[in-house]
Amino acid sequence: MPKPTASPDLYRPCVGVVIFNPKGQVWIGKRAGETGSFIWQFPQGGIDAGETPEYAAIRELEEETGISVQSVSPLGQASSELFYDYPADVQKNSRTRKWRGQKQIWYALRFDGSADDININAQTPPEFSQWKWGELTDTPNLIVPFKRKVYEQLVIEFEDFANPVK
Repeated sequence: MPKPTASPDLYRPCVGVVIFNPKGQVWIGKRAGETGSFIWQFPQGGIDAGETPEYAAIRELEEETGISVQSVSPLGQASSELFYDYPADVQKNSRTRKWRGQKQIWYALRFDGSADDININAQTPPEFSQWKWGELTDTPNLIVPFKRKVYEQLVIEFEDFANPVK
């Protein structure tokens, strides 16, 4: 389980969302403006002042994917916060400078809508340039290496949701 390497207070509070379709596949977005091998990820983002983690998760879902709360149903939540450290080049960025990394609360949701309910251009600029449905077990190999342990844990935590709905 990805644990903090320093005081948890040094990690930016965040949420993440794993969206499962009825076939048990997960929604994966290609990060806008990125190139290379490790450019796919789940929707995620910071918890704003005054927000509950649940509210932040739905807000991030709608902002990054266009998927509304009416198009999903809750499946579960990771058993604990998951942590990762920023690599040195990311930590130097003005947006991330004050944080050692992120501490994330992850939620699993079932997508009950249609492809028309997905709009990756819902926010400007968009977070993602394209999206696809994929296998949960493949996602650790699609994410940037410094987040890989979190995705490996998500495979363990959410594997029961990666089955077709009967």
